[in-house]
Amino acid sequence: MLIVNEEDIKKGIATDKYFIWTEKVLKEKGVNPWVVAEITTSKWGVFAGLGDVLQLVEGLPVNLYSMPEGSLFFPNEPVMFIEGRYLDFARFETPLLGLICHASGVATQAFRAKLAAGSKKVLSFGTRRQHPALSATIERAAYIGGVDGVSNYSAEKYLGIQSVGTMPHALIISMGSQIEAWKSFDEIVDADVPRTYLVDTYYDEKTEAILACENLERIDAVRLDTPSSRRGNFRKIIEEVRWELDIRGKNNVGIVVSGGLSLDDIISLRDLVDVFGVGTMIAGASPIDFAMDIVEREGSFVAKRGKRGGKKQVYRDWEKLEDEVRLFSDEPPEGKEPLLEKYVENGKVLKSSGMEEARELALRQMEIIRKNSRFDEFLK
Repeated sequence: MLIVNEEDIKKGIATDKYFIWTEKVLKEKGVNPWVVAEITTSKWGVFAGLGDVLQLVEGLPVNLYSMPEGSLFFPNEPVMFIEGRYLDFARFETPLLGLICHASGVATQAFRAKLAAGSKKVLSFGTRRQHPALSATIERAAYIGGVDGVSNYSAEKYLGIQSVGTMPHALIISMGSQIEAWKSFDEIVDADVPRTYLVDTYYDEKTEAILACENLERIDAVRLDTPSSRRGNFRKIIEEVRWELDIRGKNNVGIVVSGGLSLDDIISLRDLVDVFGVGTMIAGASPIDFAMDIVEREGSFVAKRGKRGGKKQVYRDWEKLEDEVRLFSDEPPEGKEPLLEKYVENGKVLKSSGMEEARELALRQMEIIRKNSRFDEFLK
């Protein structure tokens, strides 16, 4: 399997070739300035990937400051900066950006999905859309972003959290009938696993939901994995299923939907649906386009056009979720807390970045958004 291993990434082999040429030129000319390089983007998002970055830069003679994982970031403010001799970290720009661009993209889409779902659950179902080597990375970022559960089994080994799931169409087809598959699942799978039955394999969703009611004693939920090409009016389909469950005394049976869900689907169906299994929207998220730029050279302010020079700090008003960017050496504004913390000093990692703490921070900010009714800003 063609995977660049951790050792080669730590050596800086997974870099863009122009950094190799840059190293050669600077070394030949005896130029190796002390610089501050900051990382910014023009979008908002949820910051993730710091844990991997700390592993990447550990042992390099640099200092690294960063927002905590799980932090909301806003356009044109630094989420991280590195200070040190440029040649000590030049070739690591490519892998460092890759680690946070991808993870932050996934975390941001997970955050948007959960914000849109409100009190309803969101599960990460999409790791099949990416290289399997990235499974744990994707699920970690999605979990930080706020999903209520992840489906990839590797999460149990690599993240220490239980994976979740229902049943695939393959089980029903292999068993030869829906009823046999449902009953066998109930008989064999551990009792603490929710009995969520797939009800769209051979017949329409309403018909199979009725079959489940008539043939099973325990039903915790039914899942509609209806692809967009077969939905018609998906809301009407769900309403029919809900009606048939309710008139049979199954008011407590939940409805789970999956199958190419979008943010609009979540918003339009959250009053009917109990759990959203979201795949490609989260796992196939576009990366956040972070860029690294030198903003100080040997103590002097520098910047390419379109960027602002100087080492900076970001200060946050936690009541309003409003940020202010000032030079690092300036007086802090009153009533706001600095976000950029020192994580690495001369190659030594001073503090780790925990997944659970990052998730708690993301969810805390989600509640502030709800409290301040700023949904449109984060859902559009």
